[in-house]
Amino acid sequence: MQSNALARELTGVVIRPDSDEYDAARRVWNGMIDRRPELIVRSHTPSDVIAAVNFARDNNLVLAVRGGGHNVAGNAVCDGGLVIDLSLMQDVSVDVERRTAVAQGGCTWADVDRATHAHGLATTGGLVSTTGIAGFTLGGGIGWLMRAYGLTCDNLRAADVVTADGRLVRASSTENADLLWGLRGGGGNFGVVVAFEYDLHPVSTVLGGLVLHPASRSGDVLRFFREFAATAPNELTLLAACITAPPAPFVPTELHFQPAIAIAACYAGDLSEGERQLQPLRAFGPPAADAIGPMPYPVLQSMLDESAPAGMQNYWKSTFVDSLSDAAIDVLVEQAAGMRSPLAALHLHHMQGAVSRIPPGATAFSNRDAQFVLNIVGTWPDPANTDANIAWVRATYDAVAPHAASLPYVNFMAEEGHDRVRAAYNPETYARLVDLKRKYDPSNLFRLNQNIRPD
Repeated sequence: MQSNALARELTGVVIRPDSDEYDAARRVWNGMIDRRPELIVRSHTPSDVIAAVNFARDNNLVLAVRGGGHNVAGNAVCDGGLVIDLSLMQDVSVDVERRTAVAQGGCTWADVDRATHAHGLATTGGLVSTTGIAGFTLGGGIGWLMRAYGLTCDNLRAADVVTADGRLVRASSTENADLLWGLRGGGGNFGVVVAFEYDLHPVSTVLGGLVLHPASRSGDVLRFFREFAATAPNELTLLAACITAPPAPFVPTELHFQPAIAIAACYAGDLSEGERQLQPLRAFGPPAADAIGPMPYPVLQSMLDESAPAGMQNYWKSTFVDSLSDAAIDVLVEQAAGMRSPLAALHLHHMQGAVSRIPPGATAFSNRDAQFVLNIVGTWPDPANTDANIAWVRATYDAVAPHAASLPYVNFMAEEGHDRVRAAYNPETYARLVDLKRKYDPSNLFRLNQNIRPD
C-alpha cells in the first residue's frame, strides 16, 4: 500500500501501528473493543475524507468511520483496515436568524450544545454529552427534547456526505432528497457525513434532574411512571432507570452504592408550568432524593456523563415496548435485582409526543408508535467478569421479550447480526434502504455499521 502517497494528499495526518499515538488513537469508548487498524487517517477537511475513502476503496481495505467513537458495537475501529477519524473536525456555526446550526462530523454533543446554548437555542441531542453527533443522528437520536421537538434525525435539515465513489454531495430537501431520507435513521450506510445541519429551537433553561427511590419500591415506582408518562405533555420527556445509587451529594448516605430506581425528567417549556407538571413526580413516595430544578440545558445534557465512563466493558441489547404491563414491570424488577455490576442499568425511555407525529415512512427511523424503548445496559470494569455480565444482558432481554415488540433500536445495538438489523425497520422502509444502498454504496464499502446489505 502506498500510504506515504496518501499522507502527501492530506492536510491531516496518517497514524500507523509504529506511531507513538497509535494505541491512544485506536481506542474507543467501549473498552471491550480491541482492534488494530493498519492506518488511521485523522482528517482536517472534507478533502482528507475523500482521499481516505478513495484509498480504502482502491486498495480493498476494510473501512471504519470514527465520529465520537462512542458506539457500543465498536464500529468506529477495525482490524487491519483504515479508520477515518473525524475527531479534529469539530467546528460548529450557528445561524441565529434561521435557527440552524452546522456541525462537523467529529463533534460531540458537548460541542454543539456549547455553541447553540450561547444563543438560547438547542436541538435534540444525546443524554451523555461525550457522545458523538454523527452515529447518534444517523441512527435516530433519542434525547431530552424528543417529545417536544422530535428525534435528532427529525431535526436534520441537510448534510454534506462523502460517498463511496469519492464525491462530496449535499443531501437536503431539494438536493439528493432520497439520501437525506436515508440519513434520518438508516445509520452510516451511505457515506461519511462531514457536516450536519440541524434545526434549532428556543431552549435555554429547563426544569430537569431526577428523583431517586430505593429498589424495594421499584414496582410501585414503575407503575407510577407508566401512569404519569401516559398524561405527560409534549414538553416533558421522562426516563426511568434501575441503577445502583451513586455517592452523589444529593443521595442519602444510606443509599450510596445500593440498588435504586430513578425517574429523570426534562421539561422544556415555561418553568412555572413545568413545576406544576412535575409536582406529582416529586410528591410520589416521597422520593429518597429529589434533584430536580431549573438548570441550563447543557447541564442536564451532561448530568449522566459519570454513569458512562470511557474504557469500561460494555454489552447492550434493546427493544421497543408498546405498553408497560404489570407483568413487564415484574420482569424488569426481577432482572434489575440480578445486575452483575454497579454500572449496569435498565433504561426505559418514554417516547411518543413529537416522535410519533412524524408520518410513517417520512424518515428511515421506524417504530414511532412505541410507548417506550428499553436499553439493557451491561457495563463493568473487569474483563474477567465479561461472561457473567453478557449472560445477564441476554437473560434480561429474553425475559422481557414476551412483553416487548422485539424490535431493536440501532443506536443501542451491539453486534447482533443481519436479522436484527433488518428487524429494526418495517419491511417497506428496509426495502427502500436496500435500494438506496445499491445506489450510493453498491459494493458495501461502508459496512462497519448496523449494515444494510445491497444484495
